[in-house]
Amino acid sequence: MAKGTVWKPERRQYRDRLTGVEVAQLTDYKAHSHHLYFTENGWYDGGRRLLFVSDRGNSANLYSMEVESGEMLQLTDYPDNDELDACLLPDGTAAFVRMGRSVRRLDLATLEEVELYEAPQGYTIGNLSCPADGRSVVTCIQEDLSDRMQLDLGNGYVGHRELMQAQPHSRIIRLDAKGRTQPETLYEEHNFITHINASPVEPWLMTFCHEGPWHEVDHRIWGLDLRSREVWKIRERLEPGEKVGHEFFYPDGVTIGYHGFRVDGTNFFGSIRYGNTAMEETEFGFDTWHAYADGLGQAVVDGKGAVRTLSVWRKDASGIYQGPSMLCELRCSFHSQKVHAHPRFDPEGRRLLFTSDKNGYANLYLVDMPEQFDMLPPFSV
Repeated sequence: MAKGTVWKPERRQYRDRLTGVEVAQLTDYKAHSHHLYFTENGWYDGGRRLLFVSDRGNSANLYSMEVESGEMLQLTDYPDNDELDACLLPDGTAAFVRMGRSVRRLDLATLEEVELYEAPQGYTIGNLSCPADGRSVVTCIQEDLSDRMQLDLGNGYVGHRELMQAQPHSRIIRLDAKGRTQPETLYEEHNFITHINASPVEPWLMTFCHEGPWHEVDHRIWGLDLRSREVWKIRERLEPGEKVGHEFFYPDGVTIGYHGFRVDGTNFFGSIRYGNTAMEETEFGFDTWHAYADGLGQAVVDGKGAVRTLSVWRKDASGIYQGPSMLCELRCSFHSQKVHAHPRFDPEGRRLLFTSDKNGYANLYLVDMPEQFDMLPPFSV
């Protein structure tokens, strides 16, 4: 199918069998569909529309959904494409799309595409993120070492440790949002850099990570000042072997959320300001892949192993997280990046979006968060 194709709604509503919460399954197609990476907001047009990626036609392309009706619009028509990444311009008028070694600007009204950048030969492109002023998009490129080692990072992190140990040359680059100026290198080093994440409020602030097994990297979360190019560590380890990662910005643009694992196996989610102040952490006793908080008093974690549900916390009047409670069944395999749950609240904290392949293919699901937290059953395996 070509760009501009309108796809009929696939949305269906059902009552969760474990909690009784109403869940909307937004897609239902025999190919993987998933929302944007959980650090990126895919809601636009006043929260009425949502960007997502789907492998329909055996090729990954970008789509837009009118959430209430479920009607979908195909935005790109890349043939034989295995995967892509995208982020929104803050005003919702355009998306930036990474396809292969190319970064393109996509006008969401006209569907016109303009190539902004092509990575040099021998380099791959990481994820995209747009600073708050909407004037640029930031990304990273890494030396492609796939000719020296077996790499399949999207499907089981094959070669994850080996690539970290090889310390590929990496650059963080800034591209003008309209392609008027040349790409600008903001920072470079010989380390496996990924997880580019621009503040949604402060146009000068972003984070990046040193990628690899979390307990083996020299340090995971780094800040970068886009004005001075200064870099610094955020949330240093509290004990050797501790794991911290999957960082994201709160809506205030200066607080960074994350989750991790202590050496004794305890899981936790937390937050800290970019200057390493005001750290808060909440522990829990079961395994998870991802955690996310809306910055408004709600937190969610997905579950792995014996845990087959999404679990939520809500802050009480004293500012302490109460929970966990079960929100709904998840039953996600996490076999590849396309089927990671990546739960994320919408900007108002009213809806929770996640991906699951519980029916065999990754699909998008949406839950309206209950106003009464005590209506949810307490967590159990």
